Amino acid sequence: MKRAEGRWDMLDDLAALGPFFAVSSHLPGTGPGPPWRPIRELTEPDGPLAGRIDAVRAALAGRAGRPAAQIEPRVAASVTHLGLAARLIAPAVAAAASGHPLGMRPGDVWWQNILGGPVPLSVPVPLPSARASDPPAAQDLLDETITPLTAQISRLVTVSPRVLWGNVASAVNAAATQVAARRPDLSRPAWTMAATLFASPQLSRERQPPGPGFRRASCCLIYKTAVGRPQGVCGDCVLR
Repeated sequence: MKRAEGRWDMLDDLAALGPFFAVSSHLPGTGPGPPWRPIRELTEPDGPLAGRIDAVRAALAGRAGRPAAQIEPRVAASVTHLGLAARLIAPAVAAAASGHPLGMRPGDVWWQNILGGPVPLSVPVPLPSARASDPPAAQDLLDETITPLTAQISRLVTVSPRVLWGNVASAVNAAATQVAARRPDLSRPAWTMAATLFASPQLSRERQPPGPGFRRASCCLIYKTAVGRPQGVCGDCVLR
């Protein structure tokens, strides 16, 4: 994993949690060079989000052995949204649980628009001076990046906001679950951060609090690409 000079070892701790938590880094106030792109482009009207939804639709069709026309656009939009939300939320939750939040504002985060696995992310080098008493970066991410990303998905494709915000809740819970499993010493702060995010207005429709037995109040719709197959229903799905 590429590192900027002056990196802090917390990035190694994040990578040890799994690929959805691993991030590269760049110096604060700068941006990495190509192929890195600013994450804020995902919320721009002429940004790459529509093309990414189309690419995900084609990939889902290929996986299901069906023509792309048979995959509903709202299914592809939801899966695209869930993948991006989970990728952004995981390192933010883990870093906050460690007491050393990352800079996750739209102008700070860079990404690479590739399919297949978690998208590469680059964040400003986390400074040892950052502490849990600083503004919670995970909440900043929810307000400043996830919310406009969700709104942009809704503008591009007709898909229920309840589905999309259920995706976010699922991503938050999954991140806390993974942190608690891999780092039991961070279990309590991880679940505390998850509960804090669940208390936000955006996630107020969830009927259950975060935890190992969490079931979201909606479905991400992925089951529609795998009709009749049990693996088409996610572990935290309301339909399970």
